[in-house]
Amino acid sequence: MQLKRSLHLHHLVLMGIILVQPTAPMPLWGVVQQQARGHVITTILIAMVAMLFTAVSYGRMARAYPSAGSAYTYVGQEIHSSLGYATGWSMLMDYVLNPLICTIWCSKAAMNIVPDIPYFAWTIFFAGLFTYLNLRKIEATAHLNAALAAVMGIVIIAVLVEATRYILGMPHPPGFFTQPFYNPETFNLHLVAQGTSLAVLTYIGFDAISTLSEEVHNPRKNILIAMVMVCVIIGVLSAIEVYVAQLVWPAAQPFPNVETAYVDFAGRIGGSILFHVVNLTLLVASIGSGAGGQLAGARLLYGMGRDHALPNAFFGYVSPKTQVPSRNVMLIGAVCLLGAWIISYETGAELLNFGALIGFMGVNIAAFVHYWVRGHRTFGNFAAPLAGFVICLALWLSLRDLAKIAGMVWLIVGIAYGAYKTNWFRKPIRFEAPSSIE
Repeated sequence: MQLKRSLHLHHLVLMGIILVQPTAPMPLWGVVQQQARGHVITTILIAMVAMLFTAVSYGRMARAYPSAGSAYTYVGQEIHSSLGYATGWSMLMDYVLNPLICTIWCSKAAMNIVPDIPYFAWTIFFAGLFTYLNLRKIEATAHLNAALAAVMGIVIIAVLVEATRYILGMPHPPGFFTQPFYNPETFNLHLVAQGTSLAVLTYIGFDAISTLSEEVHNPRKNILIAMVMVCVIIGVLSAIEVYVAQLVWPAAQPFPNVETAYVDFAGRIGGSILFHVVNLTLLVASIGSGAGGQLAGARLLYGMGRDHALPNAFFGYVSPKTQVPSRNVMLIGAVCLLGAWIISYETGAELLNFGALIGFMGVNIAAFVHYWVRGHRTFGNFAAPLAGFVICLALWLSLRDLAKIAGMVWLIVGIAYGAYKTNWFRKPIRFEAPSSIE
């Protein structure tokens, strides 16, 4: 039995925008503004270039493996199963850390509504909420996601209108409109690169489009086009969102709370009403993202347990009542709670991008091997995936030392376990994340 090919290009683009979220740069804005000394729009645009090359590689690999849709499968099939395992283990951090940073951000945003409840209490509430929703198998429907995307679109329009009104009433000294792109007094290439390695988080999720290959009309063409279009649309929209914010709130001015800085910007341009509207919108979006990320991580762990890449008795367990990998859900919930007490939003985002960038580098190299080494040696088959790999590598190297050290510890632990399971990789190891638990 085959899946029905019911999706067209515009369906893929809409789904991709919903997955990435049109408000994606807002929770990050304050952190990147602080890191890159005000050059947030520059980091967003550089990250978009890296993601465009990677999107092309993802789209082309989806042609070669239409039912896979995963970086670790591409790398394992094209290069070596052990490298595929290492890629998958690295990207597992994404699934664990996405709900973790959502727990942090939601807790900070909730304090804007009820400041009398302390941060640690909010972290217990949100980590518990994500876990409860997933244990009860409460998932957002496609219609609900579309409705949320529409609401986000309305809020974004309101923010841009109010920001334009506010900016037109401000003084405009020389260089006012170009400083967000380049300010010679504060520009530092190393810090901009660090900020860009964080800004990659804006685009995380676009690669999920590649998992829909079997449900799309003309997937060889439409998957690639859709991924590129999503990256461009999100990149341009994100650039506009952070550009107006930078004009209103220059880097020299400190934030009341760096994690929820965009909410404070909304309050500056639109008063208390817009402050609370943006705060609530981002809070709801982050709840959806955190709960969805936790379930995706639980399913990935289940797939690894099912295929004995991790201990099957624990990770391969499925609740007979709810058909949910409940032990994995609770494990990730515990990690989210403890992590929210230990690390900052910025560190969590960098660790998430540590794994994501390894996955993106792997996809680019897999595309290079498949289409240039084993295929036709054309300029496009050579230059595009290598450009994507080099840019992603540069961004990965630009992560702060703390993120790289913690990420390498995670990677070494995973490789050591993989080596143990495979007698030093003398026998192949594989794992896949199922789309559903049956």
